[in-house]
Amino acid sequence: MRKTSQGFTIIEVMIVVTIISVLASIVMPFIRVNTIRVKMSEAILAFGTCRNMVTEMYQAGGDIPDEGAWGCEITKDASRYVDSVQTKDPGKIVVSLRGFNDGRIDFNDLTLMPLDNTGNPPSGNGAPIRRWRCGAAADGTNVPPQYLPTSCRGN
Repeated sequence: MRKTSQGFTIIEVMIVVTIISVLASIVMPFIRVNTIRVKMSEAILAFGTCRNMVTEMYQAGGDIPDEGAWGCEITKDASRYVDSVQTKDPGKIVVSLRGFNDGRIDFNDLTLMPLDNTGNPPSGNGAPIRRWRCGAAADGTNVPPQYLPTSCRGN
């Protein structure tokens, strides 16, 4: 009886390792971007309370509060990825980001701006809010667009 050894040659192992390395180098950047987008969804949720307050205040036709006096602001440690939530005139909401462990995202701001039926920020009491613009650089967002969810890229 002959005993033959069944195994892989060093060349075969090197080819497999090379293929896995090439695939990993292609996939890893996409995984990092998607991980940041998942974390960014928590920042989007931080808009919720202020968004409702601003919408209700405009629809009720009452006096619009001053900057920072809407009652939904959080000055520090809002959540794991959100440091603070601020309101500006005319109801723009600014979320300060942190905790991403990525210098391209940490300490940047993400904004949400109310818009009336003409596509402009509301001008006064009783002005209806038709939609919200999220992540626009013109409103003060300084997060690179590729890290924002598709629904929050300045639309």
